[in-house]
Amino acid sequence: MTPALQGLLTIVIGVSGCVGYFYFSNQFLDKVLFPPRGPNAGRNINRANVIRPWLFLFPALAALGLYLAYPVVETMRLSLTERVPGGGYKWVGLDNYIQMAAEPKFWEAMRNNMFWLIVVPAMSTAFGLLVAQLTDRIRWGNFAKSLIFMPMAISFVGASVIWKLVYDARPAEQDQIGILNALYIFFGGTDPQTWLTIPFWNSFFLMIVLVWIQTGFAMVILSAALRGIPEETIEAAILDGANPFQIFFKIKVPQIKTTILVVWTTITITVLKVFDIVFAMTNGQWETQVLANYMYDKLFRANDWGVGSASAMIIMLLVAPILVWNVRNARKEME
Repeated sequence: MTPALQGLLTIVIGVSGCVGYFYFSNQFLDKVLFPPRGPNAGRNINRANVIRPWLFLFPALAALGLYLAYPVVETMRLSLTERVPGGGYKWVGLDNYIQMAAEPKFWEAMRNNMFWLIVVPAMSTAFGLLVAQLTDRIRWGNFAKSLIFMPMAISFVGASVIWKLVYDARPAEQDQIGILNALYIFFGGTDPQTWLTIPFWNSFFLMIVLVWIQTGFAMVILSAALRGIPEETIEAAILDGANPFQIFFKIKVPQIKTTILVVWTTITITVLKVFDIVFAMTNGQWETQVLANYMYDKLFRANDWGVGSASAMIIMLLVAPILVWNVRNARKEME
């Protein structure tokens, strides 16, 4: 069976299964469990209406339980156990966390993640806001937005391959295909630089890739927020003699502050889970390790499921407060 036919068959089976589930479950509810007839017809209708929403929610709840709740519980269990030679596990309590905290690579990953958290959300949000403001003021703004948003359509691995070519270094006697080294040589540099092997700075070269991708996301959300600002407030500020900078920083930015925070925290969650870029470009070498890559190394290279699961729990604990904060803010906005 060809992949295209297999994909089409999967879609047909999936859609048919969903339609069949909702149809037959409602038929069972209305015809068998609570039929709307007889002396208890009214009570049966009310009971059916109470249960019906849960029929629609059940597939999503089952999927969340199977693919989210169960993995979290199982990961927590694995983080407190250790594999026994010959098969099975033994309870070790917090030993895996203690072992992880004693490893320099873990603290290197934590330090790099903190750098990513400081730089990437700030730069992505700032560039996105700047582009959203400027492109709304020019005739070909929509075309510019399309170009800036385009990296969002590229996978992280694809973007990493593109930027790895940008940072590529060839011997001095050869032509440089890496744009950065070509510019470096053009402006007087002597030997081509292997940019991704320079400690500390190489992490920033990796961050540029994610900033390049996330700027388009920030631009789209913030552009919509800027368009939602009432024109009356801007016109009043102009009549009061405010210049463009004052209008932007004192009128527009305060009114979209909530949207800016949502964009910031959404990018922060992406940063905490960043893996593909580091894995594809440096594989955590040259002091570029991050938490997700550290977890991958422990789970699938060192085959240390205990420490690997412990690092996964650390990532979850770092992400959870931001998720909760976002959900609470979303509910406040709805109210």
